[in-house]
Amino acid sequence: MEIELKLALPTSDPTGLARSLAQIPLLAQLKAVHQQLHNIYYDTPQQALHQRRVALRLRRVGGHTSDQWLQTLKIGGHSDSALSKRGEWETAVACPRLDTDALAATPWSTLDPDGTLFPTLAPCFTTQFDRTIWTVRQRDGSAVEVALDIGHIQVDDKTTALCELELELLAGEPSALFDVAAQIASAIATLPLGISKAGRGYALARNALHAPQHAKPPALLLDMPVPEAALRVLREAFSHFTTNLNAVLHADDPELVHQTRVGWRRFKTSLKLFHKVTSTQAPAELLNLHPLLGALGALRDLDVAALETLPMLANAYTEGKPARQTHWRAMDQALAHAAEQQRDDVHRALCEPQVGVALLAVTRWLELDLAQLAAHAEPDPKSSLQDWARQQTRPWHDQLKKALSQAHDEDGTHRARILAKRLRYGIEALRPLLPKRRAKHWHLQASRLQADMGSARDVQRALAIATRLKLASSLLDFLRGVAVGKQHGIA
Repeated sequence: MEIELKLALPTSDPTGLARSLAQIPLLAQLKAVHQQLHNIYYDTPQQALHQRRVALRLRRVGGHTSDQWLQTLKIGGHSDSALSKRGEWETAVACPRLDTDALAATPWSTLDPDGTLFPTLAPCFTTQFDRTIWTVRQRDGSAVEVALDIGHIQVDDKTTALCELELELLAGEPSALFDVAAQIASAIATLPLGISKAGRGYALARNALHAPQHAKPPALLLDMPVPEAALRVLREAFSHFTTNLNAVLHADDPELVHQTRVGWRRFKTSLKLFHKVTSTQAPAELLNLHPLLGALGALRDLDVAALETLPMLANAYTEGKPARQTHWRAMDQALAHAAEQQRDDVHRALCEPQVGVALLAVTRWLELDLAQLAAHAEPDPKSSLQDWARQQTRPWHDQLKKALSQAHDEDGTHRARILAKRLRYGIEALRPLLPKRRAKHWHLQASRLQADMGSARDVQRALAIATRLKLASSLLDFLRGVAVGKQHGIA
């Protein structure tokens, strides 16, 4: 069993990372080992292994005197967590060719019982990187291998950079991984990484690497203990957040920013849903994410203004008048420049060590504390998970109804919108457990309210941005009029 914690290293210059890591007190007195690794991953044309969460590779380990080839089979693991637990079988082989004999002592026979799968395997992508290794041994007997990998993944003529840490547990409990990672994260920028090198290779092959990831609520069973449901829902929402957050570093797609913020809201909503049953509180380090979340929110406001809100108003303002068309073009240029600057602010925030410390603390809470609670939980014979889910959502609906009846000003409308979002995300998380008709009706109601109120808010934000950018006075007057009209329409 391979137990490993993966961390991305958000930096534009990886050349100094080995030196920076070697200066951390935890690693400063340890001798580093350097390796050059070349890996060839195999699968069928239909990706039969990938579909079963299996990876099979050949690895060449370069040394000073000779090369060695290793064949490795990996099976299972949480695909949505930076902490992975997988079956791993590694065997030395004589040459760079898959060897059936090396699979004899592995579960390969259950994957390929009639031997028809193996002959169809072919190389599908490669990884090549320099690895620097430190082995940390603690007084409690635990041992953790810290591996810095810098290189690239290649699929045909497509490549993507690798820059990450892998912390593998050699001895002791998984908590040792987080103890070591916390000391590293306090010194250099890190982000929990929920996708393996193989996973990124497959994503690169289908041109989906760094593509926006949408919510994938986990399957919840009626006889499941509530803590187990909490773990599944919270783990998926946190993965939704961190997966898109990692991608924000590499791509400028506005949908990535949007999905990152949606993932965060879903995680916060899930924390509210399950806070009475998780026994332990979410880490206080979450407060350290506020600067990053603020930067993401500001960038999202600029994206919405430039791509959604203002384009719909262009004809109404310009009306074919050259001077007004000039105003509009100037606004477009100013918005694009502001968005570029704000994106830089987001990248800088992601490179602050406090962000990695916070996200690592949440990962530890989910994968150790909450996972242990879920593992020992038993279904409540007096109240099913379905009963619990209904008891949670009805008060949220009642609170929304009350807020709507009191939404007579901007603050009241804002509160109603927040409650509409919370009800929507709560229903989406628990939908399999809720009465279908009621869940559909309440979800539609919450979604419509969120959209209608959001439209008015978006105009207000666009006006605030335009005012800050000191645009033409006639354009600002026009936007003020639209904002007043939107407010009046909701009231």
